Amino acid sequence: MSKTYAQIKRELPTFIATSFGCFIVAFGIMALTVPYKFPDSGVSGIAVLSNYAFSISPAWVVAFANAALLLWGLKELPKRFIIWTVYSVSLLTVLLKLMENIPHPDLKELLLVAILAGVVKGLGGGLVIRSGSSLGGTDILVVAMRRRYGIEVGKFTFYINLFILSASIPLVGLEGALYGLVSIFCNGVVMDNVLKSFDRRRQVFVISNEPESVSNFVTKELHRGVTLLHGEGGYTKQPRKVILCLLTPRQTVELKRFLAQKDPTAFMVVSDAAEVVGKGFKSWHHHI
Repeated sequence: MSKTYAQIKRELPTFIATSFGCFIVAFGIMALTVPYKFPDSGVSGIAVLSNYAFSISPAWVVAFANAALLLWGLKELPKRFIIWTVYSVSLLTVLLKLMENIPHPDLKELLLVAILAGVVKGLGGGLVIRSGSSLGGTDILVVAMRRRYGIEVGKFTFYINLFILSASIPLVGLEGALYGLVSIFCNGVVMDNVLKSFDRRRQVFVISNEPESVSNFVTKELHRGVTLLHGEGGYTKQPRKVILCLLTPRQTVELKRFLAQKDPTAFMVVSDAAEVVGKGFKSWHHHI
């Protein structure tokens, strides 16, 4: 019983983030994309084009297309990925259906609408992916093809979206397709920034004459782990301890202040860490 409770507790943040992210994406599609006849990318792009051409509900296209993709890549996909993708796609399908008649903002400047649509969908999609879940579509294609054939398929995803945009021109016109391109670009930028903002860490190397003091400050004051690397001066040939730690931006500033007071001759290198997985940071269970 306690093991089941621990698993539920561990997955609760994923459930909340995925549910909220799906709601935002559904709103972005049904209130900011479909009413203005903008094209979209991936499976949702096919869904909105089907709506424009044949008045088919985007919910059904999203559901059936993702079901087909999941069946195709079932053997290649991680179990946790499948479970959360099924939940995300199911919830998104329901929300798309419920929001079919949702009131949408009456904005005259279409460029602003395109940017807003991209920002909203990028925010929602970023929350879903950040939680370790997926909205299906090209995510299923990417994971399955990478595992099955051992290749990166980013360019194939680009070609798919390019084909969808090209196919949308007879339905929405060249101007509408360009607005869709702006929206898709904003979507990608916002999604990337959402993923980075939650995982923003600094990788810090410190070479100091007071390595023990620096290590104690990081572990006891900043409550972060430290790894001591054994280096050697290229000119002096003297052994030196190199301190490696991963800090938040605020903690990095505090360490700079400490070094300025304790050892002004210290050498400090700071770089962005795109992702940190492990104890005290992102959990490994998102990747299982």
